[in-house]
Amino acid sequence: MVDVTEYFARTRLVPVVVLNDAAGAGPLADALVAGGLRTAEVTFRTDAAVAAIERMAEHPEMLVGAGTVVTPQQADEAVAAGARYIVSPGFSSRVVTHCLQLGIPVFPGVATATEIQMALDAGLDTVKFFPAGQLGGPASVKALAAPFRNVKFVPTGGVTTDNLADYLAIKAVLAVGGTWMVAPDLLEAGDWAEVTKRTAAAVAAAKGEQQ
Repeated sequence: MVDVTEYFARTRLVPVVVLNDAAGAGPLADALVAGGLRTAEVTFRTDAAVAAIERMAEHPEMLVGAGTVVTPQQADEAVAAGARYIVSPGFSSRVVTHCLQLGIPVFPGVATATEIQMALDAGLDTVKFFPAGQLGGPASVKALAAPFRNVKFVPTGGVTTDNLADYLAIKAVLAVGGTWMVAPDLLEAGDWAEVTKRTAAAVAAAKGEQQ
């Protein structure tokens, strides 16, 4: 099994991708790698998700995951297309159990201490905190991390270059997920140069560098 958390820990950023046309998947993978990121979460928010995962997974330097996975069937489709990890917006025991049976890393979404406890009971130690901005941001992550000392969080939702440092300063935060470097309008326009520019800026910000 690929140590996905190690990948996350390297750049501490996970771009959350919503593609309406799988034709952009290859150029997007190139743009992300050029900007310094080698992983992406392709969400099941469009009908192009499976084909997009397949095309991005063909890039030799990309570790592609599937997001917004809410059923075991979607997990199967994602894995068959080349996804190396699964992310869900909430905690589903069916999805988590199925992924564990498949031997694929799974990161369920949590919003409460109860859901974190459910993830621990399932044998997981890394969760997606979603939607982070609406749930109180870094302060909420700190509060939830206190009683769960061995849990790692990937806050997603409302994260930008302006606030990612606040999240990444928290010891319990493994990485953050976001869409700003792969904004839907950029993907629709095929503005891969801007994707690379934003990605490079995000990577620099995550490292505490100025651009």
